[in-house]
Amino acid sequence: MSQLHPGWPAVLVAGSVTLRPLRRRDAGDWSRSRLANADWLTRWEPTSSQSWQSRNSVAEYHRTLSRLRSAARLGTMLPFGIVYGEKLVGQLNVSNVVRGALRSGSVGYWIDSAVAGRGITPTALALAIDHCLTEALLHRLEVNIRPENQASIRVVEKLGLRQEGYHERFLDIDGGWRDHLSFAITTEEILSGTVLSRLSALPVPPG
Repeated sequence: MSQLHPGWPAVLVAGSVTLRPLRRRDAGDWSRSRLANADWLTRWEPTSSQSWQSRNSVAEYHRTLSRLRSAARLGTMLPFGIVYGEKLVGQLNVSNVVRGALRSGSVGYWIDSAVAGRGITPTALALAIDHCLTEALLHRLEVNIRPENQASIRVVEKLGLRQEGYHERFLDIDGGWRDHLSFAITTEEILSGTVLSRLSALPVPPG
């Protein structure tokens, strides 16, 4: 375990959902999933001058993986792949990790539409929160969500995150500066149990 970045690398498992570091051999699955989900994902993604095809190609995956691994080594990120059963179906990044007096990070994630609605995203987010606020020694995590993204808002509400604020023109997303709701949780709010325990059921393996 890195002294600079405690809690990384890590493999976290709950039921049929696993969070693990991304691998080079994930390139094909990652690219196929991203390309097939253009309509599902585009409106929530950062603005880019590249086409969707270009920024989600296998070649771009390898460049992205290099950046993610570098950030993980520096201690500013915990980049996870979301695996359901045996298949990579999404990604969850704990970014903007700051140590010192703040000890905070921001969580972002995406999931393949083919497996949406099965409880995978709340399980993955709960795993990440529990890990970051214990083993990774962070005190606070936040998730910033566009008000239009009701599916993602339901995820954080299910896990009991607090809505802390409304940020106008907060992030450059899908071609414009978009408002975001800010949700957060701190270590004091999980002293009586894990965030994962707030879920009524875990996803079952694909049949």
